[in-house]
Amino acid sequence: MFDIFHTFIIHSSAEKIFEGISAPDGLDNWWTRNSEGNPKTGSVYRLDFGPEYIWEAIVTKNIGGKEFELEMTKAEAHWIGTRIGFKLNKKSANTTEVSFYHTGWPENSENYRISSYCWAMYLRILKRNIELGEQVPYAKKIERIMLSKSFFNFAASGSFSKNES
Repeated sequence: MFDIFHTFIIHSSAEKIFEGISAPDGLDNWWTRNSEGNPKTGSVYRLDFGPEYIWEAIVTKNIGGKEFELEMTKAEAHWIGTRIGFKLNKKSANTTEVSFYHTGWPENSENYRISSYCWAMYLRILKRNIELGEQVPYAKKIERIMLSKSFFNFAASGSFSKNES
């Protein structure tokens, strides 16, 4: 199995960040186009990324204000059974270390590698939303993801080298 990990600081309370990573409105601010669900363990989330990408996940962990985890149950095949989660470590009243993970990938595929990069982009949007109140329309999020996929396809084609300008 292959896993993705990102750890970073958000200058905010753990409580505010927890809302951003567990409540449907919070998820919509940085990740999904629209989500529905209840952050209670065992509940099902509906994650809408567009007409052909209505995915589902079950809440597998909710330790109020500290940890939240989803297991993907309806998604693209390589995402099924993977777990997406957060652990929050309060450093001070207004500083929280966020440890993100997306574990259980079946193989080190191109999709796994692109997803690791895309998670970093999404987590940056989460950080800026919580710290600055910045809103990024869903279409702009997708545009950025598509640009990153184009970059990876270009790099994988062998046309990219450090010496090109």
